Amino acid sequence: MPPITTSIFELFKIGPGPSSSHTIAPMKAGFDFMERIRALPKEQRMAADTLEIRLFGSLSATGDGHGTRRAVMAGLLGYQPDTCHPNVLEEVEKSCQDFELDIDGKVLTYCPANILFDAVQHDYPHSNTMVFALKAGETILLDTTYYSVGGGFLRWEGWQEPEYGAPAYPYKNMAQLKEHLRTHSIRLHELMLANETAITGMSEAEIYAGLDHIVEVMDRAVEQGIQTTGVLPGPIGLHRKAAIMYSQAKEEHFQGPGFVKAINAYAMAASEENASGHCVVTAPTCGAAGVIPAIIFMLKRQMGALSDEIRQGLLAASAIGFLCKHNASISGAEVGCQGEVGVASAMAAALLAYARGYKFQVTENAAEIAMEHHLGLTCDPVGGFVQIPCIERNAMGAIKAYNAYLIASTLDESYQKVNLDKAIEAMAQTGRDMSRKYKETSMAGLAQSMTEC
Repeated sequence: MPPITTSIFELFKIGPGPSSSHTIAPMKAGFDFMERIRALPKEQRMAADTLEIRLFGSLSATGDGHGTRRAVMAGLLGYQPDTCHPNVLEEVEKSCQDFELDIDGKVLTYCPANILFDAVQHDYPHSNTMVFALKAGETILLDTTYYSVGGGFLRWEGWQEPEYGAPAYPYKNMAQLKEHLRTHSIRLHELMLANETAITGMSEAEIYAGLDHIVEVMDRAVEQGIQTTGVLPGPIGLHRKAAIMYSQAKEEHFQGPGFVKAINAYAMAASEENASGHCVVTAPTCGAAGVIPAIIFMLKRQMGALSDEIRQGLLAASAIGFLCKHNASISGAEVGCQGEVGVASAMAAALLAYARGYKFQVTENAAEIAMEHHLGLTCDPVGGFVQIPCIERNAMGAIKAYNAYLIASTLDESYQKVNLDKAIEAMAQTGRDMSRKYKETSMAGLAQSMTEC
């Protein structure tokens, strides 16, 4: 297995919710396929008369509730997740609406309802598969198979790892990462900065500016969420809770139970914005987009954390996210919600410990504790919507992150018997053993129980 070469800004991506696997990556796929169409010879473009798009796996099982059709449509129309305006998916909300797709010389009429929900169980190498085909009659002019592999990452048939610069401090697991820290007498955030610069060519100033923008989008989601009331989109009729929870925390001056209520409110706020299809940050996914923003918002509002402390904490969190993605998965369709909220909670615990100035071992211990107590967590969204149990699950993930930080920072670090590598290994094994029904299909767990009621 090669060393980790993922960029921080591939892990923390900005885009519309409610699911990075179901909205961000499909939007990218729609955009990419249109680019491929426009690269065809003119005579082929002029002959085209049909666009066929089929969704497989959890994209089919829960794509309706997750807004996958409208995300693909937005991509076909030329929108990209990181540059689109926050409410772009609302513009393509109605599946029966026709849209005109300009393919340089010819216009194809297409609507989201034409996107087909295909087999949930299939033989493609990844659960979240999308097959795009441009046809002239029955003749296929162009076809591409895409895979949404979690966290908004998009792959396709024949995809190869892009050529990046070699990391300054190559590592595949936590053991190797710690060895670099010891050998080179370097701190974790310094190592992550050096690697990001070596991999992407970005300067330290550019990296920090990028991190500041990530925090700005996270803060905006929380701010918007704690000020908004009403009912979330979709047939469930779920009421927003963040504003109510925040109001009560404020009345209690953020002390005692009020402090805990505030963390819950912040996590729910960003998650409710995600559920509304508004722009959030994959941290590491849209489904877990409330955990890290809650901890950052709490650090800034209740603990007075400085910008540099938040930046360094995010760099520490990215290390944890990389390790989980590289050695297990951050896709609910692959390993269940332990790979989404579980990983987010581990990242948030590490961020909190590191931002508060604790040395690396406490940071690792905090991440491990948070991860350990999410093992086995299934992904069972009711009705395919990222609402129940997802929103409250983000709040629980944020509280567990805070508690993991408390345990790790209070007890002697040598008491910890399980390291993060072992916890990640356990998550990967648990994900392999977990029934497919519990991996973002809405065919089991709470999703099924709610349906039966």
